[in-house]
Amino acid sequence: MAARTDTREKWALAAGVGLMTVWGVNFAITKVVLAEFGVWPFLFIRFLSMPLFGFALLVAVTRRHFPKSWPQRGDLPRFVLCGLIGHTAHVSLVMWGINLSTAFSSSLVLTSSPLWTLMILAVLGAEKLHGRQLAGTLVAFTGIVVFLSDKFVRGLALAGAGDMVLLLAASLFSLYTVIAKPLVERYGPLNLMCYSLLFGAPPLVLATLPAFIRAPLGDIGAGLWFGLFWAVAVSSFLGWIVWAWVNSVRGLARSAPLQYLMPPIAGLVAWLTLGETFTGLKILGAIVALIGIAWAQLGAKAATPPDAA
Repeated sequence: MAARTDTREKWALAAGVGLMTVWGVNFAITKVVLAEFGVWPFLFIRFLSMPLFGFALLVAVTRRHFPKSWPQRGDLPRFVLCGLIGHTAHVSLVMWGINLSTAFSSSLVLTSSPLWTLMILAVLGAEKLHGRQLAGTLVAFTGIVVFLSDKFVRGLALAGAGDMVLLLAASLFSLYTVIAKPLVERYGPLNLMCYSLLFGAPPLVLATLPAFIRAPLGDIGAGLWFGLFWAVAVSSFLGWIVWAWVNSVRGLARSAPLQYLMPPIAGLVAWLTLGETFTGLKILGAIVALIGIAWAQLGAKAATPPDAA
């Protein structure tokens, strides 16, 4: 049993690192896609296709047992919250923020979500936090502050509306992660994805339909359609399922610092593809963030038992 647990831990860590790579690359791809499609048409396509992907896979997996996948009545309010907070609010704010900011800054601000996660867990008492985990996360967050210091030193307004929107989105993602954890343990990542989208997708599909109808999609090239597929099917659909599984295996507090891998990856890709440039201060911030990751990961202990929050 212990060997099996260790194997799952290793696979979950590898999956988490791989997912951070996918999400890091996705910032540059999303910037390009949003510039061509527009935020609202992109959101329409995303929230129309993801439930279709999800339920098609769920039916294929469960087959004749599909009706049994429906959540229990007592869990429906939590699924509704996950849909409205994690999808309707969080994703729409992320797309809006990325469109207003740069790929690199977007990745940096969104990595504040582990700090929000630890704060929420501490308030709820849902998961025991170790000193090195908290210290490592705070050190990594300090790296984010250093990254953005060239903006903040000239005034809060110059930090950019996009960064402020993304900061709010990061807190909502942390809240979603905490709310969703018991559902992952009871139903699995795929069921969580499908039934949270069932409640979270319709409001955005209806709100963004007019913009989608007006969008000149006939002028979009094949490369951009592939970028859209990557952003929706790979990064979003598969990514959220993998992230839910990683959290269920490793625990929220141990998985959260992995998100600090995204900024260096996003920065490198943005430099290579979008021509974004970075000062020595920003590079220093990246180093500080990576030190925080290592500290938090080396200080992490065995996964905590599933919480009953």
